[in-house]
Amino acid sequence: MSIKIHPDAITALRTFSLPEKIGFGSTISPVMMDCEYKDGNWGELEMVPYGPLTLSPTCKVFHYAQEIFEGLKAYRINNKGPFLFRHIENFKRFNQSATRMAIPELPEEIFMKAVEGITAYSADFIPGESGSSLYIRPFIIATEENLGIKPSAKYRFMVIASPSASYFSSGSLKVLIERHNARAFTGGTGAAKTGGNYAASLSSSVKAAKLGYMNTLWLDAENSKYIEEMSGMNFFAVVNGALVTPKLTDTILAGITRNSIITLAKNLNIPLKEETINIDSLIESIKLGECSEAFACGTAAIITPIELFGEDDGTTYKLKHPIGPISKSLKENLLAIQEGRMEGPEGWIKTINPATY
Repeated sequence: MSIKIHPDAITALRTFSLPEKIGFGSTISPVMMDCEYKDGNWGELEMVPYGPLTLSPTCKVFHYAQEIFEGLKAYRINNKGPFLFRHIENFKRFNQSATRMAIPELPEEIFMKAVEGITAYSADFIPGESGSSLYIRPFIIATEENLGIKPSAKYRFMVIASPSASYFSSGSLKVLIERHNARAFTGGTGAAKTGGNYAASLSSSVKAAKLGYMNTLWLDAENSKYIEEMSGMNFFAVVNGALVTPKLTDTILAGITRNSIITLAKNLNIPLKEETINIDSLIESIKLGECSEAFACGTAAIITPIELFGEDDGTTYKLKHPIGPISKSLKENLLAIQEGRMEGPEGWIKTINPATY
């Protein structure tokens, strides 16, 4: 399978230059990948200039939130690479999300061609500083022009990419414990990477920011006492020297970074537990000094230490180590693998040849 290249895409590549400050997710590669689904089939994959979409106001994505997305990264340090990190896992999760959202599965060949293609053509724009990357966003939206409440008969698969600096500029996070609202429910879409799950977290993020926090820790919807995940990230703590993370349920997104950390921890002989974590028990272990560090993890954040947790009433619980030795070691190892400076487990890295144009 080949990619159809629009002539204006090459012009866009040749005339593009990175701004002095790129931020995270705000600077976009000048090209994008595009593929349509209609009449029961996915069509031809095309690379076109990045730009606005023209869609009917009746497209189902606007009314019934039928969409999915992924997030992954490519790295190019010291002009080596680009290196894609575990993108086969993103493809698998993409189709798992598609199934939950009644979207037709995308063929592996189309996903791989699109992701590897945009990486190859964006190679010259990947920042070379450690921790920076090309953030890649594949997504599918429902485009059937019909207000009836049923799955769409038409879809659009696209991939855009963003040359990006580190997601969090500060060294550690202050996190609000959300004891009132819920992000996901048993039997719902919590394990799918779909926009509605993130929309459900936004009002809490506004509250958190007003109270001086940078992120939210979500608890289970039924009891409001068992830790699930952060807003857009998975959660780990170090308790009595062991790495602890909530066991997966259908209300927690199975993070690829989470899975990678579990693998690395085993390789580094760090004791590991996947279990149900009671928030009040965690708070007590922080007070006793048994919980020495905690961190959030995800594609964008990689591994970001947590400095303290807090409540709506201003009560705070500070960690013994805002940046602890275990999270520091795991991040150093993971980033070294992602950036091609250290060999990782088989199949974790794929080297992409930069495209010529």
